[in-house]
Order: sequence, then structure tokens, then C-alpha cells
Amino acid sequence: MDVNHHQQRSPLSRVAEEMRQIAVRALLAVEDEARQIVNAAKSGRAAKLLQARQEAEIEVAGFRAEMELEFLKLVTMSSEDSAANFERLEQDAETKIYNLKSVAVKVHDDVASRLLQCVVTVRV
Repeated sequence: MDVNHHQQRSPLSRVAEEMRQIAVRALLAVEDEARQIVNAAKSGRAAKLLQARQEAEIEVAGFRAEMELEFLKLVTMSSEDSAANFERLEQDAETKIYNLKSVAVKVHDDVASRLLQCVVTVRV
């Protein structure tokens, strides 16, 4: 008897069933559209993150290159300063040695005569 009752639905219940099916299809379509929107947003976000990362890497590489160049300039200046300081110190040393030799030549005779005088003169 249930079978007969099921087959003999009223036109109103058939319309209601069709309306339910239309509503379910509409909900599924809306759900699918929402899923597509979410996926597009996720893809957009991932693309923006990737772009930001690439831009940051480029900026970091540029900054690193600037700092390395600055460091090389400082090292070069330091090396040049060290070489210049070494050359200046070497010249100063040579000048002092020359001056000491000049003084030694000037006082040589006087020192020699004083030494001889001390050795020859005997004090009692």
C-alpha cells in the first residue's frame, strides 16, 4: 500500500519535490562558486607571497652587494694606508739612521781623542 501511495503523489508534492531539487542544485552551484572563489583567493595570496619573497631577495642581494663594495673600499683604503705608513716609517728610520751616522762622523774624532787621552793619562 505504501508503494501505491508513493506513486500517487499529488501535483503539489511533485512541484515541491522539484523545487527542493532545484534548491539543492542551486546550493551546490553556489557552493562550487564559493570554492572557486576561495581557491582563487588562495592562489592570489600564494602568488603575492612569492612575489614579495622574490622582491625581498632582490633587495637583500642589492644591499649585500652595496655592503661588500663598501667593505672592499675600506679594505683597499686600509691596505693603501698600511703601505703608505710602512713607507713613511721606513723613510723616517732611514732619515734617523743617516742623522745618527752624521753625528757619529762629527763626534768621531773628538771621542777618539778623549779615549786616547784617558788611556794615556794616568792619574795618581
